[in-house]
Amino acid sequence: MAVLCPCVQGPMEISCFHISASSCSSLHGRYRFLLFTESVKKPAPRFTCEWWKIHNPKSLIVLHVNSPRNVAVADSSIDSPPALDNEEEEKEDMLIALKERRTEDAWKIMGQLKELPSGECLSRLVAQLSYHATPSSISRAQSIVKRLQEEEKAHLLNCHSLGLLAMAAAKTGVPRYGAAIIRLMLKLDLFPHVKAWSAVLSRLGKCPHELNSTFDLFESICERVKEAGELDDDGVAHMRPDTGAFNAILNACAIAGHVEKAEDLIKQMDFYGVKPDVLTYNIMIKLYTRIERKDLLVGVVEKMLEQHIEPCITTFNSLVAAHVDLDDLETAERIVQVMRKGRRDICAVLRGINAEVGHSDEVLIHSEETFSQDEHAKASLSQQNKSSQGQIKKPSVSTANLLLPRSYKPNSQIYTILMKGYMQKGRLDDVLQMLRAMQIEDDSRSHPDEVTYTTAISAFVRMGLMDEARKVLQEMAANEVPANLITYNILLNGYCRLGQMHKAEALVQDMKEAGIAPDVVSYNTLINGCIGVDDNVGALTCFNEMREAAIPPSVISYTTLMKAFAMNNQTRLAEKVFDEMQKDPRVRVDIVAWNMLIESYSRAGLMDDAKNIFLQMKEQKLHPTVATYGSLVNGYAKTRKPGEALILWKEIQERTMAKNGEDGVEPLEPDEVLLDSLVDICVRAAFFRRALEIISCMEQLKIPPKKTKYKRMFVELHSRIYTSRHASPARQARRVQKKRAAEAFKFWLGLPNNYYESEWQPEFYNEQE
Repeated sequence: MAVLCPCVQGPMEISCFHISASSCSSLHGRYRFLLFTESVKKPAPRFTCEWWKIHNPKSLIVLHVNSPRNVAVADSSIDSPPALDNEEEEKEDMLIALKERRTEDAWKIMGQLKELPSGECLSRLVAQLSYHATPSSISRAQSIVKRLQEEEKAHLLNCHSLGLLAMAAAKTGVPRYGAAIIRLMLKLDLFPHVKAWSAVLSRLGKCPHELNSTFDLFESICERVKEAGELDDDGVAHMRPDTGAFNAILNACAIAGHVEKAEDLIKQMDFYGVKPDVLTYNIMIKLYTRIERKDLLVGVVEKMLEQHIEPCITTFNSLVAAHVDLDDLETAERIVQVMRKGRRDICAVLRGINAEVGHSDEVLIHSEETFSQDEHAKASLSQQNKSSQGQIKKPSVSTANLLLPRSYKPNSQIYTILMKGYMQKGRLDDVLQMLRAMQIEDDSRSHPDEVTYTTAISAFVRMGLMDEARKVLQEMAANEVPANLITYNILLNGYCRLGQMHKAEALVQDMKEAGIAPDVVSYNTLINGCIGVDDNVGALTCFNEMREAAIPPSVISYTTLMKAFAMNNQTRLAEKVFDEMQKDPRVRVDIVAWNMLIESYSRAGLMDDAKNIFLQMKEQKLHPTVATYGSLVNGYAKTRKPGEALILWKEIQERTMAKNGEDGVEPLEPDEVLLDSLVDICVRAAFFRRALEIISCMEQLKIPPKKTKYKRMFVELHSRIYTSRHASPARQARRVQKKRAAEAFKFWLGLPNNYYESEWQPEFYNEQE
């Protein structure tokens, strides 16, 4: 084969050549070559260029070029393909960059393209951006997915890239977006890997306001698995829930306190052939603690031992924490004592405690039924319940003989949990005694750590003993236990609560000198402390310092700053902070922020603005709270607009009478402050019928009305109401109902009143007073 090279005079016969790296740029985009010769079957790893195939059945060659000048193929039997245009060349460059892991270069090329690259390029780019798992990389991946969805080309992305994006979104603090990606995959008939969707569930389920979304997502995945169960596809097998996935959804149930749903999930584990592990049972301990059923805890431990699942130290941490949270320090201490003695009969000890307090047989059987999968066993237990109803159930021989596989010594975490129980009871002597006992333990795992010292410091801070708390901090340093950020934040909170801002500022300097940078909690504490001493300038300074330190403000940061401006009638500044909060993509504007803005307008008497915000909040599908109504009612009282307050009362009355969200009305339970403010407005405006309606509502809610206060107000304001004898007959006729309501109110107050024939009953609000 003849090749004409500008460097050589005349044609020359060649059989095999290689392409040097220096000539890649000159060849790329002009000719399509592939190294397929008799002696070389595939490109060597040293080659950095792309290879293309020449369809010649006899011989395939590669040109060797020492100069970046053009090369021409002289053999007429081989057709030279046309050169690539710039757009295609950039797409090929992008694919090369992605294969070489040059993600930044690929992203830049992506921005220059007018059309979308191939699905392979898009999938590789999204996968690599997700792998970096930084806020900027996740944001870039989101923009790609958004563009594909807008152009209805999301199908170009493969399952692997979307799964990585969902996991990365969950790990970087945006599990809601991760859940949206999983739903997109289901919509595209893709099978997300269980590791991907369970990671999303795990983090989504830890957000209290996202629990319903967590349950819905899990059910959607299970339905898809059941629908595709008969398909012979590896993707379906990889999508099936495993133990980790069930643990994630069970943890969400524990947070929500959904016992029945958790028990159904335990049954579903058998359907999918999944076995519970020690974490599963630890989560069940957490669940029963959440619903305050400490009598069911021993059943969890027994079931673990029956299933030959060895408890871990976290199991005992959870047991001690459960009894501390349920205000049963005595049992918590008993568990620790059993562990210290090396005893293995923890089940018998807990059963004995339950028997001492007299738990019924029904409770214990429920503990058995929670994990029972054998219908025959359930029937047998039910029969036993009928035969021994009302008696204390004695543990069976097998249950009584259940022993731990080994002894467990309490570690510093268990001692710290018990110390928290002492702290909650205000038993400072026991806190110090526990700390000293831990210091002389033989086992180093029982020595106090930073959490233990922080708990002791928190106990002193809670009692306002800041000097003693500071001594514990010094003791930490003497024992070479480094204080952490939480330790300093607790101390900082103590100083700010006492209004000792100069000591708080000095503590912040100590933090920085110790190499610990303040976080958003630190600055929020400082902002709140400045508000407590009426230092709005200091609060704003702390907020600005936080932003200068590249610490993103939280919802609490914004609402606390709004509170500072609202308390001083700086409404426009509060409004400005609210606007910045809405523009911040990292925070979610919650009901507290809306309430604080309404409070700011109400304090300033700008009730039209407050009402507009109130309506906007409803448009955002947010239900007003008692605080919302309270701010508005106080504002209407201040601006003397009782009619507007009565309109609010109508809404409050409807929500108070609603049950479990019937007819789309969200139930509300008003408090004493709100109802008292409404009665105050009605009495001052002589709306006695409405005042009696509100008083009737207070009595139904078992809130004692302030009769003495209303009596004094009536005597001072309305002692001579409706006593004029010079009113015209028409005017006297119009005020008959009002006078009758006034007499009824006087009767309720115990003041002298005119006789009326029948007992007066409050009527629903159906007209303007």
